[in-house]
Order: sequence, then C-alpha cells, then structure tokens
Amino acid sequence: MKDIKKYEAMAKLDLPAAESQWLSSSADKLIESFSCIQAVDTDGVKPLVSVLQLGNVLREDTAKKFFTREELLSASPASSEGYFQVPKTIN
Repeated sequence: MKDIKKYEAMAKLDLPAAESQWLSSSADKLIESFSCIQAVDTDGVKPLVSVLQLGNVLREDTAKKFFTREELLSASPASSEGYFQVPKTIN
C-alpha cells in the first residue's frame, strides 16, 4: 500500500518503520484478496438491503386512557407542587 503514511497521519499514528511495513503488506494482501470480487458482473442486480424478507411489525395506533397527574400522585407517599417528592440524594 503506497499511501500508508497518509493513513497513519489521518489516524494520528506514529508507527515504527517495521509496524508501518507490516501494516502496508497486510493491507496489500487484504486488497488483493478482495480484488476477485471486483471481477463479478453485477449489472442488473438490485442492491440487497437485507437477506430477510421480513417487514416491520407495527402495532395499530389506538388511543388509550391514561391516568391524570392527580391519580398518579395519589399513590405516591409524598408529593410537592404536582411532582413526586423523593429523598435528597446529592448534598
């Protein structure tokens, strides 16, 4: 890989020469192993988003009755000005 120093600079790395050489040769091997994929003819093939043929399972959006603030606070041991009152946790 010719541009290994450029990539080291982008990643803010200062590798020793031996590690830089090893990284360069490893990247070359990786690029070479994937070069066979470039030879595959993909003309007319639609991009695959997912291998699963499932759609989203969504619940029906229906209105439900919710509790009022007063109903919720009535079950609380302590409340103050419309809010739950809890013990102080930070000094």
